Amino acid sequence: MSAPRSEGAGDEAPQRPRTLLVLGATGRTGRHVVALALARGHEVRALVRDPVRLTVQHPHLHVHQGSVPDVDDLDDLVRGADGVVCLLGDVEAQARTKVNTAFVQRLVPVLRRHGGPPLLYQAGALSRPPGRRLPPALRAVRATLPRGYRGQHEDNEAVMEHLVRAAPDLPWVVHRAGLGGDGPSRGVLQRSAGRPSVATFGDGAEYALRALTDPAAVRTCDVSRYRAAPPPQAAA
Repeated sequence: MSAPRSEGAGDEAPQRPRTLLVLGATGRTGRHVVALALARGHEVRALVRDPVRLTVQHPHLHVHQGSVPDVDDLDDLVRGADGVVCLLGDVEAQARTKVNTAFVQRLVPVLRRHGGPPLLYQAGALSRPPGRRLPPALRAVRATLPRGYRGQHEDNEAVMEHLVRAAPDLPWVVHRAGLGGDGPSRGVLQRSAGRPSVATFGDGAEYALRALTDPAAVRTCDVSRYRAAPPPQAAA
């Protein structure tokens, strides 16, 4: 990987409103990404297969119906976007074929044609990053998965390989997320090359938006873990 892989992403500084394209907006992380981006004043373009499943209504939310990988108006969706958040996942489809890889192969030249807006691609923590091995504990967990989930991780691995090989000039980042469950925030996630935390979908969404504009995260394929709380100060 050509970019530095320092631990963690810094706190997000206040930013001007941006236009974000969210792919997979009705998924468990996608809904949080859409809500959080709108709350921060961003314009959101959401690509969804079934608009009824996206229950949010907002003047800055623009819903586009379509499915991956056969998106007819991909250039129109990317044109003018300041960032792309890709949260696509379909266990059944990915068990049969590498649908996300086919889509990303189409997406990369489109991003390049439109000035290279940053791309955040969310994979799973059990997906092996290019040129590295999974830690033994994660390999053991992955070995117990049904074949369908293995297909999903193999698809994610092919996406990462393609980004490394075909997009060394673009500002992409892969978040190998360990997400499971909703509920109150458990803290702030930071980028890590080590053991992932099992985070809430909301915390994963916050991390995704922060990593999208973190220069230190560019062209990395790391997991995330919760930032450790500072030790209590001794009483005076």
